[in-house]
Amino acid sequence: SSTQHPSEVQHIVAHVLALPMHSVVVECPRMGGGFGGKETQAAMLASLAALAATKTGRKVRVRFDRDQDMMITGKRHPFLGRFEIGFDREGMLLAAKVALYSNGGWSLDLSRAVTDRAVFHLDNAYYIPNVEFCGQVAKTNLASNTAFRGFGGPQGMLVIEEIMDRIARATGLAPETVRQRNLYREHGETNTTPYGQEIEDNRIQRIWRELTDSSEFAARRKALQDWNANQPDKKRGLAITPVKFGISFTTTHLNQAGALVLLYQDGTAQVNHGGTEMGQGVYSNIALIAARELGLTTDRVRMMATRTDKVPNTSATAASCGTDLNGAAVKNACDTLRARLLPFAGEILSEKKGAPVSIDRIVFNANMVVNVDDPASAFPFAELLQRAYFARTSLSATGFYRTPEIHYDREAGRGKPFHYFAVGAAVSEVEIDGFTGMMHIRRVDILHDVGDAINLGIARGQVEGGFVQGAGWLTMEELVWDSEGRLRTHSPDTYKIPAIGDTPDVFNVAFLSDATQPNVVHGSKAVGEPPLMLAISVREAIRDAVAAFGKSGGQVPLASPATCEAIFNAIHGRRSAPPAEATPEHAMAEGVIS
Repeated sequence: SSTQHPSEVQHIVAHVLALPMHSVVVECPRMGGGFGGKETQAAMLASLAALAATKTGRKVRVRFDRDQDMMITGKRHPFLGRFEIGFDREGMLLAAKVALYSNGGWSLDLSRAVTDRAVFHLDNAYYIPNVEFCGQVAKTNLASNTAFRGFGGPQGMLVIEEIMDRIARATGLAPETVRQRNLYREHGETNTTPYGQEIEDNRIQRIWRELTDSSEFAARRKALQDWNANQPDKKRGLAITPVKFGISFTTTHLNQAGALVLLYQDGTAQVNHGGTEMGQGVYSNIALIAARELGLTTDRVRMMATRTDKVPNTSATAASCGTDLNGAAVKNACDTLRARLLPFAGEILSEKKGAPVSIDRIVFNANMVVNVDDPASAFPFAELLQRAYFARTSLSATGFYRTPEIHYDREAGRGKPFHYFAVGAAVSEVEIDGFTGMMHIRRVDILHDVGDAINLGIARGQVEGGFVQGAGWLTMEELVWDSEGRLRTHSPDTYKIPAIGDTPDVFNVAFLSDATQPNVVHGSKAVGEPPLMLAISVREAIRDAVAAFGKSGGQVPLASPATCEAIFNAIHGRRSAPPAEATPEHAMAEGVIS
């Protein structure tokens, strides 16, 4: 099954066929992409195939073509946000009352959890002293919407970034100034989320400072103003936005994983775990973790296809924690095996030396067993496994991991739902055409916190790919239905996604240094979903460019997605109408914009 959640497919297929779960085995080889859409909805196709195979006694494959896929399966949830905001003349956000409404489609699917995460991320990286946040799922006669990269987080963050820009326009301050002033900071209340979780080891302020310096933000702001003054029909915009994304399933019991590691007498290993590979690199990451823990080179570690008869009761590979959970479970299994093998390593090295060798001085490295006090006595890892085998010692082990210290009371809206926060920021520069609304991304600078990345290449690919995907979501990916409720944008010729020509001309990606993450496997941090929301900086840069048309001042309405048509309409609105009045002086500290 092409699924992010083999155990759920197993459960649903068993239910459809009226079989016990142990009679159904689900195998998931590498998928050709997932992004959340295969977290729950792959079960429908698997059930159809299983039922047909059972009835006909033949092998059955069910596969949608692209048009069927886009019409039948769920998409990212559209959201409506309504808000009232209190702020002062210095641009400090004092209070926020926000209601979110998500379009769930015809069934609940994951809509409640998606809406919860949207509400969790309404603060993004900003401290808000007084809040009233709520979310509600709307049932509509559309395909059932489902998980998509970010899982509600992008929608919630988009609302607060809209609010930040409106405050800036109302006060006459630069948007980057308003954003910086409201960032989480210091300790205690100003570093604590609305649901009561303190941001441990807050790196947001550091990222903001380092990125504004490295991107030469202030100098470029001045250069853009000069350029725009001499270009009546083209304008450039510049924006910086932060990201703070919580890492863990918000449904607490899902934060667990299992593994099965097998060692063979020739010094090789097979690794089984519950994570599914969809191009994000979890197999590569976990192979590196196992190799490091066992002291093997990666050619001696084989990653096996994910199967429910090897590791049962798994959680979906989702919530950006595939490596966190499954990597930790594999490490746990490797720890068990290493503990079994060390006494035999001590025996062999003691025999070679003719004196006792403490196991505390033994390491496994590069397929060898090494006494750090006598490297010349090293011997092959395979020899150690043979000694253990002849001593009738098990060379396989299961591993398990559960994320520690997380809890959440949904009714009270309080707790610690996330193990940690992934943070970053992006500076985007765009150019727009006043005649057509066409937009081009000139330059992007990203500074992202990935901790001690397991694999820097994979981390960079996730950041770059996530950013471009997010830019597509915010600037071109528009769903259109006709009056009969039929989806009209159901193929690549009508539903546009980013191509290589849509990537920035200059794309600078850097990782935060000295950023080891405590209590996570090998000090790494999740990097699957957070980079998508860095692309909000593109939308805000577009707004900055639109604001340069017409008379200065006033609010700058901009639709989402900010397609060429939306940009053209926003420019036309600036040119054809007087700017909106600034918020009256008397309404500043006590007043509200909505």
